[in-house]
Amino acid sequence: MYDRITFLNHIADEKILAGSKIKIKYKADLFGVQRSIISRFIINRPSTSSIGKWNHVSNFCTTAARSTSNVAPAPPGVPHYITHADLSSHQIYNLLTSAIQHKYNVKYLDVNSGQPLAGKTLAIMFSKRSTRTRVATETAITYLGGQPMFLGSQDIQLGVNESLLDTSKVVSSMVAGIMARVGAHSDIETLAKYSTVPVINALSDKYHPTQILADLMTMHEIFGPQPKDDSSYVAHLTHPRGTLPGLKVAWVGDGNNILHSMLVTFPKLGIHLSVATPKGYSPAEDVVNIAKDEAAKTNTEVSFTHDPKVAVKNADVIVTDTWISMGQESEKAKRLHDFAGYQVTSSLAKEGGAKPDWKFLHCLPRKQEEVSDEVFYSPRSFVFQEAENRKWTILAVLDALLIKKGFD
Repeated sequence: MYDRITFLNHIADEKILAGSKIKIKYKADLFGVQRSIISRFIINRPSTSSIGKWNHVSNFCTTAARSTSNVAPAPPGVPHYITHADLSSHQIYNLLTSAIQHKYNVKYLDVNSGQPLAGKTLAIMFSKRSTRTRVATETAITYLGGQPMFLGSQDIQLGVNESLLDTSKVVSSMVAGIMARVGAHSDIETLAKYSTVPVINALSDKYHPTQILADLMTMHEIFGPQPKDDSSYVAHLTHPRGTLPGLKVAWVGDGNNILHSMLVTFPKLGIHLSVATPKGYSPAEDVVNIAKDEAAKTNTEVSFTHDPKVAVKNADVIVTDTWISMGQESEKAKRLHDFAGYQVTSSLAKEGGAKPDWKFLHCLPRKQEEVSDEVFYSPRSFVFQEAENRKWTILAVLDALLIKKGFD
Protein backbone atom coordinates (compact mmCIF):
# COMPACT_ATOMS: atom_id res chain seq x y z
CA MET A 1 0.00 0.00 0.00
CA TYR A 2 1.25 3.49 -0.84
CA ASP A 3 0.58 5.80 2.07
CA ARG A 4 0.35 9.56 1.70
CA ILE A 5 3.94 10.18 2.76
CA THR A 6 5.25 7.81 0.09
CA PHE A 7 2.96 9.52 -2.42
CA LEU A 8 4.24 12.99 -1.63
CA ASN A 9 7.85 11.88 -1.54
CA HIS A 10 7.36 10.24 -4.93
CA ILE A 11 5.94 13.46 -6.34
CA ALA A 12 8.85 15.46 -4.95
CA ASP A 13 11.40 13.00 -6.31
CA GLU A 14 9.87 13.14 -9.79
CA LYS A 15 9.67 16.97 -9.67
CA ILE A 16 6.20 16.74 -11.16
CA LEU A 17 4.91 19.76 -9.30
CA ALA A 18 7.01 22.13 -11.36
CA GLY A 19 4.88 24.86 -12.90
CA SER A 20 1.85 23.96 -10.76
CA LYS A 21 0.17 25.37 -7.69
CA ILE A 22 -0.84 22.89 -5.07
CA LYS A 23 -3.26 23.17 -2.19
CA ILE A 24 -2.22 21.22 0.87
CA LYS A 25 -4.61 20.20 3.58
CA TYR A 26 -3.11 19.26 6.95
CA LYS A 27 -4.61 16.59 9.09
CA ALA A 28 -3.50 15.46 12.54
CA ASP A 29 -3.05 11.78 11.97
CA LEU A 30 -2.11 8.73 14.01
CA PHE A 31 0.65 9.36 16.55
CA GLY A 32 0.21 13.12 16.25
CA VAL A 33 2.22 13.30 13.04
CA GLN A 34 1.24 16.14 10.73
CA ARG A 35 0.90 14.44 7.38
CA SER A 36 0.23 16.42 4.22
CA ILE A 37 -2.35 15.30 1.74
CA ILE A 38 -3.02 16.78 -1.66
CA SER A 39 -6.54 18.13 -1.90
CA ARG A 40 -6.33 19.30 -5.48
CA PHE A 41 -3.99 20.44 -8.23
CA ILE A 42 -4.37 23.65 -10.21
CA ILE A 43 -2.30 23.63 -13.37
CA ASN A 44 -1.17 27.05 -14.57
CA ARG A 45 -0.96 27.18 -18.33
CA PRO A 46 0.53 23.71 -18.44
CA SER A 47 3.06 22.81 -21.05
CA THR A 48 2.99 19.49 -22.84
CA SER A 49 5.64 18.19 -20.47
CA SER A 50 3.72 19.24 -17.33
CA ILE A 51 0.59 17.55 -18.67
CA GLY A 52 2.65 14.43 -19.08
CA LYS A 53 3.84 14.78 -15.50
CA TRP A 54 0.23 15.21 -14.32
CA ASN A 55 -0.70 12.02 -16.14
CA HIS A 56 2.16 10.37 -14.27
CA VAL A 57 0.60 11.51 -10.97
CA SER A 58 -2.79 10.20 -12.07
CA ASN A 59 -1.33 6.84 -13.02
CA PHE A 60 0.53 6.69 -9.70
CA CYS A 61 -2.71 7.33 -7.76
CA THR A 62 -4.50 4.62 -9.71
CA THR A 63 -1.68 2.16 -9.03
CA ALA A 64 -1.70 3.07 -5.33
CA ALA A 65 -5.44 2.49 -5.03
CA ARG A 66 -5.17 -0.79 -6.93
CA SER A 67 -2.32 -2.01 -4.70
CA THR A 68 -4.33 -1.28 -1.55
CA SER A 69 -7.40 -3.10 -2.81
CA ASN A 70 -5.30 -6.20 -3.41
CA VAL A 71 -4.37 -6.51 0.28
CA ALA A 72 -6.61 -9.00 1.98
CA PRO A 73 -7.78 -8.29 5.52
CA ALA A 74 -6.91 -10.63 8.37
CA PRO A 75 -8.82 -13.92 8.46
CA PRO A 76 -12.30 -13.63 10.04
CA GLY A 77 -12.94 -14.72 13.58
CA VAL A 78 -10.48 -12.47 15.44
CA PRO A 79 -12.47 -10.67 18.18
CA HIS A 80 -11.89 -6.94 18.62
CA TYR A 81 -13.14 -4.32 21.08
CA ILE A 82 -13.77 -1.15 19.07
CA THR A 83 -17.17 0.21 20.14
CA HIS A 84 -20.15 -0.97 22.15
CA ALA A 85 -22.23 -0.46 19.02
CA ASP A 86 -20.74 -3.83 17.99
CA LEU A 87 -21.78 -5.63 21.20
CA SER A 88 -25.07 -6.89 22.55
CA SER A 89 -26.38 -5.92 25.98
CA HIS A 90 -25.58 -9.48 27.09
CA GLN A 91 -21.94 -9.09 26.04
CA ILE A 92 -21.61 -5.70 27.76
CA TYR A 93 -23.07 -7.14 30.96
CA ASN A 94 -20.61 -10.04 30.72
CA LEU A 95 -17.73 -7.56 30.67
CA LEU A 96 -19.19 -5.70 33.64
CA THR A 97 -19.74 -8.78 35.79
CA SER A 98 -16.23 -9.97 34.93
CA ALA A 99 -14.72 -6.62 35.94
CA ILE A 100 -16.67 -6.58 39.21
CA GLN A 101 -15.57 -10.13 40.04
CA HIS A 102 -11.95 -9.33 39.21
CA LYS A 103 -12.04 -6.35 41.57
CA TYR A 104 -13.39 -8.50 44.39
CA ASN A 105 -10.94 -11.33 43.74
CA VAL A 106 -7.82 -9.19 43.43
CA LYS A 107 -8.41 -6.26 45.76
CA TYR A 108 -10.32 -7.98 48.56
CA LEU A 109 -9.30 -11.66 48.36
CA ASP A 110 -5.78 -11.23 46.94
CA VAL A 111 -6.40 -14.02 44.43
CA ASN A 112 -3.54 -14.88 42.08
CA SER A 113 -4.44 -14.94 38.40
CA GLY A 114 -2.42 -18.07 37.66
CA GLN A 115 -0.50 -16.13 35.02
CA PRO A 116 -2.59 -17.29 32.02
CA LEU A 117 -0.77 -14.85 29.70
CA ALA A 118 2.77 -15.75 30.76
CA GLY A 119 5.09 -15.34 27.80
CA LYS A 120 2.58 -13.17 25.94
CA THR A 121 3.05 -9.51 25.00
CA LEU A 122 0.47 -6.74 24.65
CA ALA A 123 1.48 -3.90 22.33
CA ILE A 124 0.25 -0.61 23.83
CA MET A 125 0.33 1.84 20.93
CA PHE A 126 -0.58 5.32 22.18
CA SER A 127 -0.61 8.43 20.00
CA LYS A 128 -1.70 10.65 22.89
CA ARG A 129 -0.66 11.12 26.50
CA SER A 130 -2.46 9.00 29.05
CA THR A 131 -2.49 8.46 32.80
CA ARG A 132 -5.43 6.26 33.73
CA THR A 133 -5.59 4.18 30.53
CA ARG A 134 -1.87 3.46 30.48
CA VAL A 135 -1.57 2.61 34.18
CA ALA A 136 -4.75 0.51 34.07
CA THR A 137 -3.61 -1.40 31.00
CA GLU A 138 -0.06 -2.09 32.15
CA THR A 139 -1.12 -3.23 35.62
CA ALA A 140 -3.94 -5.37 34.22
CA ILE A 141 -1.82 -7.22 31.66
CA THR A 142 0.93 -7.71 34.26
CA TYR A 143 -1.57 -9.25 36.69
CA LEU A 144 -2.52 -11.76 34.00
CA GLY A 145 1.14 -12.67 33.54
CA GLY A 146 1.64 -10.84 30.25
CA GLN A 147 4.25 -8.28 29.29
CA PRO A 148 3.16 -4.74 28.36
CA MET A 149 5.15 -3.16 25.51
CA PHE A 150 4.49 0.58 25.40
CA LEU A 151 4.95 2.11 21.95
CA GLY A 152 4.58 5.88 21.92
CA SER A 153 4.74 8.36 19.07
CA GLN A 154 8.55 8.48 19.24
CA ASP A 155 9.05 4.73 19.44
CA ILE A 156 7.81 3.36 16.13
CA GLN A 157 7.44 4.62 12.56
CA LEU A 158 3.68 4.35 12.29
CA GLY A 159 2.40 7.22 10.18
CA VAL A 160 5.89 8.41 9.22
CA ASN A 161 7.53 5.85 6.97
CA GLU A 162 5.06 3.00 7.28
CA SER A 163 1.33 2.72 6.68
CA LEU A 164 -1.23 1.63 9.25
CA LEU A 165 -1.90 -1.47 7.19
CA ASP A 166 1.75 -2.53 7.18
CA THR A 167 2.22 -1.78 10.86
CA SER A 168 -0.89 -3.74 11.80
CA LYS A 169 0.33 -6.80 9.90
CA VAL A 170 3.86 -6.56 11.32
CA VAL A 171 3.04 -5.84 14.97
CA SER A 172 0.19 -8.35 15.16
CA SER A 173 2.55 -11.09 13.97
CA MET A 174 4.69 -10.65 17.10
CA VAL A 175 2.24 -9.94 19.95
CA ALA A 176 -0.87 -11.45 21.54
CA GLY A 177 -2.93 -8.26 21.36
CA ILE A 178 -2.88 -4.56 20.50
CA MET A 179 -4.23 -1.76 22.71
CA ALA A 180 -4.30 1.40 20.59
CA ARG A 181 -5.03 5.02 21.49
CA VAL A 182 -5.40 6.85 18.20
CA GLY A 183 -6.64 10.02 16.53
CA ALA A 184 -9.11 9.28 13.76
CA HIS A 185 -11.50 6.43 14.42
CA SER A 186 -10.69 5.10 10.96
CA ASP A 187 -7.18 4.39 12.28
CA ILE A 188 -8.41 1.89 14.87
CA GLU A 189 -10.68 0.33 12.26
CA THR A 190 -7.73 -0.12 9.89
CA LEU A 191 -5.59 -1.65 12.62
CA ALA A 192 -8.37 -4.12 13.45
CA LYS A 193 -9.08 -4.93 9.80
CA TYR A 194 -5.56 -6.20 9.12
CA SER A 195 -4.54 -7.45 12.58
CA THR A 196 -4.31 -11.17 13.24
CA VAL A 197 -4.69 -10.57 17.00
CA PRO A 198 -7.38 -8.74 19.02
CA VAL A 199 -7.31 -4.94 18.85
CA ILE A 200 -8.69 -2.87 21.73
CA ASN A 201 -9.78 0.73 21.25
CA ALA A 202 -8.15 2.67 24.08
CA LEU A 203 -9.57 5.90 22.62
CA SER A 204 -10.35 7.34 19.22
CA ASP A 205 -11.89 10.63 18.20
CA LYS A 206 -15.27 8.90 17.95
CA TYR A 207 -15.43 6.37 20.80
CA HIS A 208 -13.87 5.62 24.20
CA PRO A 209 -15.50 2.31 25.18
CA THR A 210 -13.24 1.33 28.09
CA GLN A 211 -14.14 4.57 29.87
CA ILE A 212 -17.85 3.87 29.60
CA LEU A 213 -17.39 0.39 31.06
CA ALA A 214 -15.78 2.03 34.10
CA ASP A 215 -18.67 4.50 34.34
CA LEU A 216 -21.19 1.65 34.28
CA MET A 217 -19.29 -0.32 36.89
CA THR A 218 -19.11 2.74 39.14
CA MET A 219 -22.84 3.40 38.80
CA HIS A 220 -23.55 -0.22 39.69
CA GLU A 221 -21.44 0.15 42.83
CA ILE A 222 -23.15 3.44 43.73
CA PHE A 223 -26.76 2.37 43.24
CA GLY A 224 -26.47 -1.24 44.34
CA PRO A 225 -26.25 -2.60 47.91
CA GLN A 226 -23.57 -0.86 49.97
CA PRO A 227 -20.77 -2.54 51.97
CA LYS A 228 -20.71 -2.16 55.72
CA ASP A 229 -17.25 -0.56 55.60
CA ASP A 230 -14.31 0.13 53.27
CA SER A 231 -12.77 -3.27 53.95
CA SER A 232 -15.66 -5.17 52.38
CA TYR A 233 -17.17 -5.37 48.89
CA VAL A 234 -20.63 -6.49 47.85
CA ALA A 235 -21.07 -5.32 44.25
CA HIS A 236 -20.33 -8.82 42.96
CA LEU A 237 -23.40 -10.18 44.77
CA THR A 238 -25.85 -8.24 42.58
CA HIS A 239 -26.11 -8.34 38.79
CA PRO A 240 -25.91 -4.94 37.02
CA ARG A 241 -29.24 -5.76 35.37
CA GLY A 242 -30.75 -5.10 38.76
CA THR A 243 -29.12 -1.70 39.29
CA LEU A 244 -28.57 0.07 35.96
CA PRO A 245 -31.84 -0.05 33.97
CA GLY A 246 -34.09 2.89 34.78
CA LEU A 247 -31.32 5.25 35.90
CA LYS A 248 -31.20 8.68 34.29
CA VAL A 249 -27.83 10.11 33.29
CA ALA A 250 -27.45 13.76 32.29
CA TRP A 251 -24.55 14.74 30.04
CA VAL A 252 -23.53 18.41 30.20
CA GLY A 253 -20.69 19.18 27.81
CA ASP A 254 -19.20 18.56 24.39
CA GLY A 255 -20.53 16.14 21.77
CA ASN A 256 -17.33 14.12 21.96
CA ASN A 257 -16.13 10.52 22.07
CA ILE A 258 -17.30 10.00 25.67
CA LEU A 259 -20.81 11.10 24.82
CA HIS A 260 -20.74 8.98 21.65
CA SER A 261 -19.86 5.93 23.71
CA MET A 262 -22.67 6.67 26.16
CA LEU A 263 -25.13 7.03 23.29
CA VAL A 264 -24.34 3.61 21.79
CA THR A 265 -24.26 1.93 25.23
CA PHE A 266 -26.73 3.38 27.73
CA PRO A 267 -29.99 2.96 25.75
CA LYS A 268 -29.00 -0.64 25.01
CA LEU A 269 -28.94 -1.28 28.77
CA GLY A 270 -32.15 0.62 29.56
CA ILE A 271 -30.41 3.71 30.98
CA HIS A 272 -32.12 7.02 30.15
CA LEU A 273 -29.79 9.69 28.76
CA SER A 274 -30.42 13.42 28.49
CA VAL A 275 -27.80 15.42 26.59
CA ALA A 276 -27.00 19.13 26.78
CA THR A 277 -24.42 20.50 24.34
CA PRO A 278 -23.86 24.06 23.13
CA LYS A 279 -25.06 24.88 19.63
CA GLY A 280 -22.48 23.69 17.14
CA TYR A 281 -21.19 20.94 19.45
CA SER A 282 -23.85 18.27 18.96
CA PRO A 283 -22.91 14.58 18.71
CA ALA A 284 -22.49 12.90 15.32
CA GLU A 285 -25.74 12.15 13.51
CA ASP A 286 -24.92 8.48 12.85
CA VAL A 287 -24.27 7.93 16.56
CA VAL A 288 -27.52 9.67 17.50
CA ASN A 289 -29.38 7.40 15.11
CA ILE A 290 -27.86 4.31 16.76
CA ALA A 291 -28.96 5.62 20.17
CA LYS A 292 -32.51 6.27 19.00
CA ASP A 293 -32.78 2.82 17.46
CA GLU A 294 -31.58 1.15 20.67
CA ALA A 295 -33.84 3.34 22.82
CA ALA A 296 -36.86 2.26 20.79
CA LYS A 297 -36.03 -1.39 21.50
CA THR A 298 -35.68 -0.92 25.28
CA ASN A 299 -38.34 1.77 25.80
CA THR A 300 -35.60 4.12 26.99
CA GLU A 301 -35.62 7.90 26.70
CA VAL A 302 -32.81 9.74 24.87
CA SER A 303 -33.22 13.52 24.66
CA PHE A 304 -31.16 16.45 23.38
CA THR A 305 -31.12 20.10 24.38
CA HIS A 306 -28.86 23.15 24.48
CA ASP A 307 -29.95 24.01 28.03
CA PRO A 308 -28.02 22.23 30.83
CA LYS A 309 -30.84 22.88 33.32
CA VAL A 310 -33.29 21.02 31.11
CA ALA A 311 -30.89 18.09 30.78
CA VAL A 312 -30.31 17.59 34.52
CA LYS A 313 -34.01 17.42 35.46
CA ASN A 314 -34.62 14.23 37.50
CA ALA A 315 -31.05 13.05 36.84
CA ASP A 316 -29.53 10.37 39.04
CA VAL A 317 -26.05 11.09 37.65
CA ILE A 318 -24.56 14.20 36.06
CA VAL A 319 -21.51 13.68 33.86
CA THR A 320 -19.18 16.07 32.09
CA ASP A 321 -15.76 15.93 30.46
CA THR A 322 -13.14 18.27 29.10
CA TRP A 323 -14.32 21.03 26.80
CA ILE A 324 -10.94 21.17 25.09
CA SER A 325 -9.52 17.84 24.01
CA MET A 326 -5.92 17.23 22.94
CA GLY A 327 -5.45 18.78 19.52
CA GLN A 328 -8.10 21.46 20.14
CA GLU A 329 -5.87 23.88 22.06
CA SER A 330 -6.10 26.50 19.31
CA GLU A 331 -9.88 26.59 19.87
CA LYS A 332 -9.60 27.25 23.61
CA ALA A 333 -10.83 30.86 23.69
CA LYS A 334 -13.81 30.12 21.44
CA ARG A 335 -14.75 26.98 23.32
CA LEU A 336 -14.59 28.68 26.73
CA HIS A 337 -16.94 31.32 25.36
CA ASP A 338 -19.32 28.80 23.77
CA PHE A 339 -19.48 26.62 26.90
CA ALA A 340 -20.38 29.49 29.23
CA GLY A 341 -23.10 28.25 31.61
CA TYR A 342 -22.07 24.60 31.25
CA GLN A 343 -20.03 24.29 34.46
CA VAL A 344 -21.53 21.62 36.70
CA THR A 345 -22.36 23.23 40.02
CA SER A 346 -24.71 22.57 42.90
CA SER A 347 -26.84 25.53 41.85
CA LEU A 348 -27.15 24.18 38.28
CA ALA A 349 -28.34 20.83 39.60
CA LYS A 350 -30.78 22.42 42.07
CA GLU A 351 -32.23 24.92 39.61
CA GLY A 352 -32.54 22.23 36.95
CA GLY A 353 -34.30 19.81 39.30
CA ALA A 354 -31.79 16.95 39.55
CA LYS A 355 -32.68 14.32 42.12
CA PRO A 356 -31.69 15.34 45.67
CA ASP A 357 -29.07 12.58 45.93
CA TRP A 358 -27.62 13.01 42.42
CA LYS A 359 -24.06 11.80 41.82
CA PHE A 360 -21.22 13.19 39.71
CA LEU A 361 -18.79 11.48 37.32
CA HIS A 362 -15.92 12.79 35.18
CA CYS A 363 -13.40 10.71 33.22
CA LEU A 364 -10.48 13.03 34.15
CA PRO A 365 -8.30 14.99 33.85
CA ARG A 366 -10.57 17.75 35.06
CA LYS A 367 -10.38 21.54 34.70
CA GLN A 368 -12.17 23.87 37.08
CA GLU A 369 -14.28 25.53 34.39
CA GLU A 370 -15.97 22.16 33.77
CA VAL A 371 -17.06 21.47 37.35
CA SER A 372 -16.77 23.47 40.56
CA ASP A 373 -14.56 22.34 43.43
CA GLU A 374 -17.70 22.25 45.55
CA VAL A 375 -19.03 19.38 43.41
CA PHE A 376 -15.78 17.72 42.32
CA TYR A 377 -14.50 17.15 45.87
CA SER A 378 -17.89 16.53 47.46
CA PRO A 379 -19.42 13.24 48.64
CA ARG A 380 -21.51 13.34 45.45
CA SER A 381 -18.39 12.86 43.36
CA PHE A 382 -17.18 9.35 42.54
CA VAL A 383 -14.49 10.36 40.06
CA PHE A 384 -11.60 8.57 41.80
CA GLN A 385 -13.56 5.35 42.24
CA GLU A 386 -14.46 5.71 38.55
CA ALA A 387 -10.76 6.14 37.69
CA GLU A 388 -9.76 3.03 39.65
CA ASN A 389 -12.42 1.04 37.86
CA ARG A 390 -10.59 1.67 34.59
CA LYS A 391 -8.18 -1.07 35.73
CA TRP A 392 -10.84 -3.66 36.47
CA THR A 393 -12.80 -3.04 33.30
CA ILE A 394 -9.69 -3.16 31.10
CA LEU A 395 -8.71 -6.35 32.92
CA ALA A 396 -12.11 -7.77 31.97
CA VAL A 397 -11.61 -6.81 28.31
CA LEU A 398 -8.14 -8.41 28.23
CA ASP A 399 -9.53 -11.53 29.89
CA ALA A 400 -12.35 -11.74 27.33
CA LEU A 401 -10.22 -11.21 24.23
CA LEU A 402 -6.89 -12.82 25.08
CA ILE A 403 -7.99 -15.70 27.34
CA LYS A 404 -11.67 -16.48 26.73
CA LYS A 405 -11.42 -15.46 23.04
CA GLY A 406 -14.78 -13.71 23.00
CA PHE A 407 -17.43 -11.75 24.89
CA ASP A 408 -20.11 -14.46 25.27
